[in-house]
Amino acid sequence: METRKLGNGGLEVSAIGLGCMGMSQSYGLPGDKGEMIALIHAAVERGVTFFDTAEVYGPFVNEELVGEALAPVRDQVVIATKFGFGRDPSGGPGLPLVNSQPAHIRQAVEGSLRRLRVEVIDLLYQHRVDPDVPIEDVAGAVKELIQAGKVKQFGLSEASAATIRRAHAVQPVAAVQSEYSLWFRRPEEEVLPTLEELGIGFVPFSPLGKGFLTGTIDQNTQFTSNDFRNIIPRFTPEARRANQVFIDWLRAFAERKGACLLYTSPSPRDRTRSRMPSSA
Repeated sequence: METRKLGNGGLEVSAIGLGCMGMSQSYGLPGDKGEMIALIHAAVERGVTFFDTAEVYGPFVNEELVGEALAPVRDQVVIATKFGFGRDPSGGPGLPLVNSQPAHIRQAVEGSLRRLRVEVIDLLYQHRVDPDVPIEDVAGAVKELIQAGKVKQFGLSEASAATIRRAHAVQPVAAVQSEYSLWFRRPEEEVLPTLEELGIGFVPFSPLGKGFLTGTIDQNTQFTSNDFRNIIPRFTPEARRANQVFIDWLRAFAERKGACLLYTSPSPRDRTRSRMPSSA
């Protein structure tokens, strides 16, 4: 397995990483715990050293799963997790609320350390930018956690080029994670040039287009009721029918190159992340 360095902080990871969200949520029913642990172990055996989770996945149970699975090989792997959400204090249903208040960041990190069974988090992302907290305050809070030995490297997810610059000026950013695939190329406009300029790594999520680029999904595919693709506009039956022309083109292109599409289940392997240089 080839390796890559994320940013200038010396964090070295496998060129292909495994994102673990789909093992606990979003892509239909959660996987069997034993099977998911076996999947993670199989990834390690194949040279994967980069694993991605978040406190909000589950919530919390995905970090526990990853922590249990990787405990025997902790010194061989890099674990990334994320903060940035908090539950509605009223206890109401719905999506978690964005929360990157410094006090909440510190609280979230203590929980992640415990669930992951680690003494230090290798890569800590802000999961989503909080419009109510200056990014400088967020970066400052993570900087203090790095100085305290609880975090090694700082990352951002789905941040704009301007936000990345502001954060990087306070605490060097090792990696930025955003959606990127043959189906979604928006980071090429501003984010990738900024990362290359600043020496920051780029970690794409959904490199297989949330399963669509595997060639296993068409307009007739039925998702389970708890599959989050039910609420994504690109996954309406009409959109899938319209975008099938792209899959047909991609299949023909792959055949000409002697390659093939991935005719495998998109869950949970669609969450595999391929780290690519920021110049890609």
